[in-house]
Amino acid sequence: MNLREDCDYIVKNAISRVLPHEAVKRALEGKKFSDGRLLLVSVGKAAWSMASAAYEILGEAIDEGMVITKHGYSRGEIGKLKIFEAGHPVPDDDSFSATSKVLEMTEKLKENDTVVFLLSGGGSALFEAPAVSSAELQDITGQLLACGADIVEINTIRKRLSKVKGGRFAVHCAPAKMFTVVLSDIIGDPLDMIASGPAYPDSSTSGEALEIAEKYGLRLSSDAIECLKTETPKSIDNVETVITGSVRELCAAAADACRTLGYEPHILTDCLNCEARDAGKMLAEKAVENADCEKPAAFIAGGETVVHIKGKGMGGRNQEIALAAAEGIDGMENVAVFSVGSDGTDGPTDAAGGYADGNTRKALSRMGIDIGKVLENNDSYNALKTCGGLIFTGATGTNVNDVAVVLIK
Repeated sequence: MNLREDCDYIVKNAISRVLPHEAVKRALEGKKFSDGRLLLVSVGKAAWSMASAAYEILGEAIDEGMVITKHGYSRGEIGKLKIFEAGHPVPDDDSFSATSKVLEMTEKLKENDTVVFLLSGGGSALFEAPAVSSAELQDITGQLLACGADIVEINTIRKRLSKVKGGRFAVHCAPAKMFTVVLSDIIGDPLDMIASGPAYPDSSTSGEALEIAEKYGLRLSSDAIECLKTETPKSIDNVETVITGSVRELCAAAADACRTLGYEPHILTDCLNCEARDAGKMLAEKAVENADCEKPAAFIAGGETVVHIKGKGMGGRNQEIALAAAEGIDGMENVAVFSVGSDGTDGPTDAAGGYADGNTRKALSRMGIDIGKVLENNDSYNALKTCGGLIFTGATGTNVNDVAVVLIK
């Protein structure tokens, strides 16, 4: 296989290893719940897959259930469960409507009732009941996504503008018990930050939220400022939580796929957290440093980079990583760099990520495309599209962050 075929093989096999279906079934197999009502709520980009697995185990024992996932991510009916699609990365009216229905379903629960809560990344936008006007919440979300804030900073703000985040959904469901199964999409698996922690005590403070707002110059109404000053629940005693997957598993799965193809894999980090273009340059430097290795090698980095959106182009952080690496590996016939989001989408695009090799910069240059100018305009999608550098997987049914790989033949 050539480098691009190797890339496609690694992406396919790594993602297949972190699908949540079997992990959710393991978490629920043999689990005993009290004799009250059993409700199921599944939220996030992986919500459909997680709910499908749960329904296989619990089936008719579920009295009522709802699934909220991203537009286009539902794969059909699941028994008696009601399925909703909603907006991501910015919440939309469908997010608010579906969340309202979940809150209605979980009102006035009793102590012997149980809510099985399946949570995955993307839940911050998909599961939302605004504490400010919906228009302002959408505007603030857009500001946060564009300013270069990392996911912990973003969710520290989000949870204070919401009636369901920061542990508030667990408080709403009390005194019923909650059994929460979490698919982690954040470095270090901080339960209070994954999907902004609807069912977990909040470790952040109002002071931190106000500092973040000031740091990025967020435009906030007086109502929003008052929300940021409000402390979230710090103690919740009706929730049991199990984590089913994380970016560590994604990196390990990528390493195994590389090994199968004859590469010696090296996991650089599973905590990548920097500007996307800086990550791309770092990976290119790693390729240059090891270009003369005696046998094929792969260098793997997992995590979540950020992008400061200054231009009006289209792209995502993984596409920016690949494009930024293209200049550094220019002319290296035995090297490729690629990066993908495990959920199958990268930013507001239909691509999962981007691919670049030693021929990418020259191919773009022949078409009059300057990589530096493209990155300044945040238009990595259209640049990579012209040279076949986009990676498409479709909706994968999982969401455990991103993985970037350097291949050296």
